[in-house]
Amino acid sequence: MAADIIDGKAFAARLRGRVAEHVARMVAAGVVPGLAVVLVGEDPASQVYVRNKAAQTLEVGMKSVEHRLPADTGEAALLALIGALNADPSIHGILVQLPLPRHLNADLVINAIDPDKDVDGFHVLNVGRLATGQEALVSCTPLGCLLLLRERLGDLSGAEAVVLGRSNIVGKPMAQLLLRDSCTVTVAHSRTRDVAEVCRRADILIAAVGRPRMVQGAWIKPGATVIDVGINRIAAPERGEGKTRLVGDVDFDAAAQVAGAITPVPGGVGPMTIACLLANTVTAASRLHGLARPEGLSI
Repeated sequence: MAADIIDGKAFAARLRGRVAEHVARMVAAGVVPGLAVVLVGEDPASQVYVRNKAAQTLEVGMKSVEHRLPADTGEAALLALIGALNADPSIHGILVQLPLPRHLNADLVINAIDPDKDVDGFHVLNVGRLATGQEALVSCTPLGCLLLLRERLGDLSGAEAVVLGRSNIVGKPMAQLLLRDSCTVTVAHSRTRDVAEVCRRADILIAAVGRPRMVQGAWIKPGATVIDVGINRIAAPERGEGKTRLVGDVDFDAAAQVAGAITPVPGGVGPMTIACLLANTVTAASRLHGLARPEGLSI
């Protein structure tokens, strides 16, 4: 039997609706959540992403601020801008779009953001808070994966979860989130021996390695829930010369014949990332103003 499709696009729309409802209550109380996005350079993919973030921020009733800086912007100038945003009481969330130009130290820049405004969840203090079970702003993509899992499975306690990938952006925070929900967690990576056998143990498999269709159908435990974080562009000659299409890290057609549920690419995890960014901004604004914590928008 084919797996159920986990519709991230529909879930993200519902999440944005909950964000908008909470924003309306905050605005009535005199607080307009504000999100500032900083883009350095002219990376085409980053430009599209930033444009989508701004549009969705405005749609839910929040304040959107963009700072577009030339690619040769110096570190001192960028840090000065971050310092000004840290001090601006109308800004509750700050996001510096990655990747940065190579002459800029990304760790230095990210850790210059006020951790209470770090809605990307990358600041070392938020990473540490997550790892030690404290209240934290959490990286948006792993948070989106967790929310999809909770909706699909309810209580995750006791499930055996495998996270395929150990990046700071997805793999490591994903493992921490699953631990917080009382899963038994294995992190697999490029040096893992017999990675297919490790994946076959998983009730929950998170694929986040950036390799198109790496995870085969034979790697999937029958009935498992598969969350495919990968977004890979490959050639699609069947669509015409020079055409491409998006695929995940999982061989979707094969895996869907074995799994109990699976996210598609596109339309799975991707739409959740911006929705969770908006949710994080509302959470940050609520905390900074001492307002009631929004239900269902954070861990």
